[in-house]
Amino acid sequence: MCLLIFAHRTSNQYPLLIAANRDEFHQRPTAASAFWPHYPDLLAGRDELSGGTWMGVTRNGRFAAVTNYRDPSATYDAPRSRGELPLAYLTGEEHPQAYLEAVSQRAGEYAGFNLLVGRGDELWYINNYSKGKGHTPAEPRALAPGIYGLSNAQLDTPWPKVSTGKQQLREMSGDDASVSHDALLELVSSTELASVDALNALGMGTTMERLLSAQFIRSETYGTRSSTTLWRDGEGNTSWRELSFDAQGVISDRRQEDFRTP
Repeated sequence: MCLLIFAHRTSNQYPLLIAANRDEFHQRPTAASAFWPHYPDLLAGRDELSGGTWMGVTRNGRFAAVTNYRDPSATYDAPRSRGELPLAYLTGEEHPQAYLEAVSQRAGEYAGFNLLVGRGDELWYINNYSKGKGHTPAEPRALAPGIYGLSNAQLDTPWPKVSTGKQQLREMSGDDASVSHDALLELVSSTELASVDALNALGMGTTMERLLSAQFIRSETYGTRSSTTLWRDGEGNTSWRELSFDAQGVISDRRQEDFRTP
């Protein structure tokens, strides 16, 4: 998962709104989102290579998502897959804070990551990467009500695609908002590349960084594999839609699930 734009408790009508893209190599085997046979309350996609997931929800109101932290100057093979982090939370029963405190003790076993976990009206965040310090244990953080953006840097780092998505969500959210999956999808669908000047100001002036600066990434080998839109309303109803894409950016699969959480 490489881009999440979300509103947390900014509206009584929609306490949770999420639009997210998963960017990955096209050759990496993936199963589209579904309720898992061994965990029938879990709705998530599946990374068929390592067995984990990038984002999921449960019938009892748990939510989790992970993105990687991109630092081309500090890459290495980690002993554990980041995809196990959301999966372990979603299939467990720990409070979000307790779970993240346990994760922080083994944070160095993973390549750089950002992790969101929540249940009910709580949403928590942790990452294991500090620029210039590498992989370090981090303190879990409870998120206050607000609009947030997360990509491959720390939460709310003002990358152009993050800032644009947050502004669009700010304009469409509120108690009188008209929410739909198509409207949320617009927050993460732009193929426009960031300007060279904007990227240079962030120290991201390479050709690769410019390719990755679009919200929706399209290339022959790597790109946006799926877009997921999700909301939970004030009555506990959850609606999830996932669109999968081929290497040309054409929709290849569509999954939608609607259910009520206690």
